[in-house]
Amino acid sequence: MYSEKVMDHFANPRNVGEIENADGVGEVGNPQCGDIMRMSLRIQNGVIEDVKFRTFGCGAAIATSSIATEMIKGKSIEDALKLTNKAVVEALDGLPPVKVHCSVLAEQAVKAAISDYYRRQGVDPEPIVGKLEEDCHACGCGV
Repeated sequence: MYSEKVMDHFANPRNVGEIENADGVGEVGNPQCGDIMRMSLRIQNGVIEDVKFRTFGCGAAIATSSIATEMIKGKSIEDALKLTNKAVVEALDGLPPVKVHCSVLAEQAVKAAISDYYRRQGVDPEPIVGKLEEDCHACGCGV
């Protein structure tokens, strides 16, 4: 059902925790579907130098959070904004269809944290990041 990569990132998640005095923090999810992701970023000169996550949810939610942090760490903000849920699924060698919404949440968590970073800089994030979905219906989990 799950790939070896999903199982590895679930059993040995990378970048777990929170960054104290983070430059940007984003939280997405919905308690109704059971998955909540929180990402915190440390950004220097437009580059994501550190990223941490805390996820309450299933194994797929933890795995997608973990791999997403690996995919954006050390990248420019512009490159991190190119992260898609499809890229997260591919990096994990696939997810069962009923768990694809977890990859959407991982993408949204990254964008929410970057949006928070821009707001803290006094910049409207919407023209840069786009409009963030506020509810779980956008993730497609059916709740």
